[in-house]
Amino acid sequence: MAFECVLQAWEDHQAELRHFLIGQLSDPATADDFLQDVFFKAMRAGRTFCELTSPRAWLFQVARNALTDRYRLRKQWVPVPEQLPDEREVDRAPVDELDQCIHRTLPLLADTDRDIIEACDLGGMSQVAYAESHGLSLPATKARIRRARERLRATLARRCNVETDSSGRICCHKMHS
Repeated sequence: MAFECVLQAWEDHQAELRHFLIGQLSDPATADDFLQDVFFKAMRAGRTFCELTSPRAWLFQVARNALTDRYRLRKQWVPVPEQLPDEREVDRAPVDELDQCIHRTLPLLADTDRDIIEACDLGGMSQVAYAESHGLSLPATKARIRRARERLRATLARRCNVETDSSGRICCHKMHS
């Protein structure tokens, strides 16, 4: 079933659309294939196409989507070897290695300090949500987490021999048994 509105829109915009596709693809034959696909999609849309306020915009959007799909599918995939070297240990900064020390140190903290650090810093809970769930004001929660972090920092420095460089960044540490 041919829809007159599709045929009229095609007659009005086909040349401009083909010129656009040739510019994007640099190959008239491939552009013609894309053009044919756009036409078929317009015919399949049928009555829905006839109700469009801007058939030209619809045709160009379908063409752009087809181009995007083409480029997405043309990505080159590089085969991955069966065995890859484990480079995580080499790339980890000293501060990243503190996680083991932190998890061993958390049980030594007061319950209130451990609770707020585990909820907000390790669990991702917002300070606002923590304040609401514990019946605290936001300023009280901010002060509580600041003090808990200071006590954790002091405990980590003592237990893990945390050392900083001249810029204040953690450069090394060693966990005490």
